[in-house]
Amino acid sequence: MSVNAKQPVEEGHPMEELLRMDRSPHIWCPPCGLGTTVTALATALKQLQIDLNNVAVVSGIGCTGRVAGYMKVDSFHTTHGRAIPFALGLHIARPDMKVIVFSGDGDLISIGGNHFIHTARRNVDITVICVNNFIYAMTGGQVAPTTPITAKTSTSPYGNYEHPFNLPLLAASSGAVYVARWTALHVRRMTTAIKEAISKKGFSFVEVIAPCSTLYARLNKLGSGLDLMKFYHDNSVIKHGVDLREVDINYQSKVIVGKFIDIEKPTYLDCLNEGNKRVFGDKYKPYGGGNGDN
Repeated sequence: MSVNAKQPVEEGHPMEELLRMDRSPHIWCPPCGLGTTVTALATALKQLQIDLNNVAVVSGIGCTGRVAGYMKVDSFHTTHGRAIPFALGLHIARPDMKVIVFSGDGDLISIGGNHFIHTARRNVDITVICVNNFIYAMTGGQVAPTTPITAKTSTSPYGNYEHPFNLPLLAASSGAVYVARWTALHVRRMTTAIKEAISKKGFSFVEVIAPCSTLYARLNKLGSGLDLMKFYHDNSVIKHGVDLREVDINYQSKVIVGKFIDIEKPTYLDCLNEGNKRVFGDKYKPYGGGNGDN
């Protein structure tokens, strides 16, 4: 080879700044929508140009719970159902940080459901991204609080008969100020929603529909991950601002997606400072967190 010939240039991964490349390849199944959703989060952070030293990602247990280990920011992989209370404590200690909870429907809405509704009620300034795969994917494919009626799981082999949660309605009725839902197919719209949620002051919630292609699809004979993506391409209906009582997800039916709620409301710390100022007057110094501002 000629000494003047151009040597191939090794280029880094475009998301090296945001992902821990030493942890790759990840453990998720190839057709899973989790990788797409993590890319959407990384892209959102990159486009927002946020100082990554002021970003924290908290996750729980399950396939989605592994996200904290892959994001190249301050992160914490919590115990089952405790991602939101950990994020709440982190926000109270450091309200200057952007705290993002990234976990699954089983972790956030089943064992963590009580924390979800009360943190939304208080309008704590955190962002919650819930990847809804309709099943407990990592632990054997059991029925979940979001499994559609008649869908089969390892613990409902003849079909589920328990009414699933309508997550956008649950979030909005509990007090969330931003609520959106997209599927793992809607990458650009999902990225935009995550950007808006992170930028929103208060409890923001983004649901991402990404059915487990290994267990949910196999048990229900729905085909490959590509078949699932084609289904959402053909059956997703965008309805911004729709009445959230209409966005239930039924088995293999149309899925309503879009931005549903975007309102303004005082946050938990706003109310705390306003209440204490009213009681203690000028003697009270507004709380600014544990970073020297209080």
